[in-house]
Amino acid sequence: MNHNFIMSNSSFPAGKLPSADLKALISKIQQRDERLIVGPMFGEDAAILDMGDRCLIVTTDPITFATDRIGWYAVHVNANDIAVMGARPRWFFTVLLIPETRKNSNLIETIMFDLRKACDSLNISIAGGHTEITSQLDRPIVIGQMLGEVDKAKLIRKTSLVEGDLILLTHGVAIEGTAILAREKSNILRDKIPSKQLAKAENYLFEPGISVVEAALTAAETGEVHAMHDPTEGGLLSGLYELAEAAGLGLRVLQNRIHVLPETQTICTALGVDPLRLIASGALLIGTTPADAPKIAATLEARGIHTTVVAEARNIGEGRVIEHDGSLTPLVPSERDEIARLF
Repeated sequence: MNHNFIMSNSSFPAGKLPSADLKALISKIQQRDERLIVGPMFGEDAAILDMGDRCLIVTTDPITFATDRIGWYAVHVNANDIAVMGARPRWFFTVLLIPETRKNSNLIETIMFDLRKACDSLNISIAGGHTEITSQLDRPIVIGQMLGEVDKAKLIRKTSLVEGDLILLTHGVAIEGTAILAREKSNILRDKIPSKQLAKAENYLFEPGISVVEAALTAAETGEVHAMHDPTEGGLLSGLYELAEAAGLGLRVLQNRIHVLPETQTICTALGVDPLRLIASGALLIGTTPADAPKIAATLEARGIHTTVVAEARNIGEGRVIEHDGSLTPLVPSERDEIARLF
């Protein structure tokens, strides 16, 4: 069978498809509807559909690494993808796959409780989905799809990032990865870090939390925002690379300015994990003008959201590099998230 392209490898490790192979697959997809403003595209978080004076934003993401509170994860990671386009998340659809070996009503009710609670916290309607008992699974899986809408004039796309823009980072890294590791590897970490620190890391799921909806919509209302991105699988460095790739720009990452949360650093050190390449939902990257960056940062800080400049958009001819203690190294996307490697 001729697929008209060659994958880089016939088998892959767990995690995202390698970027080169993903680009090869996407390149063969033909756009058949002129109302599809943005379809499959490396670095973009969601599809954009033209609905007249408004745009409908659609995204989908599964929860596969975590086994605890997966309903909460599913709603928030999908809502984040909507908010970074400047849109308000409105409607959630979910597919819930339950292993045959764990087909009990308590498990399903617990997941659905978290789905409802997370949707209620963001005023999102659960609009439909599918639930089934599935063979050959060793853990429950939730696949979420979120829809949102935004006025055309307020739509934010990564392709609008321009040379000279500053990239702000909210909170720090890596909130989601820290929560997952604290919850899924607690049996190992109990002997390596203080119990209070482990408990605080487990609660990262809720405080500071993995949602960037408030931060994204606040930034969009405060100043001139050209692009936003929520770094997820592959961590902050992959998120920064995706942001630059979507806009076709160079990037200088200022590593000394990146805030690694205390519990994140402790857990990553204990497990031999790179916090900058660890799944990072809860952080938000905001591309804005040098003139508006201070205003946006101050507004977010006033709401308790720590914000700092961590990168500068450059001409593509300057490349994509990480500046650290006076030296420069290439910025490359993570081919595998640290959690996938560890698990």
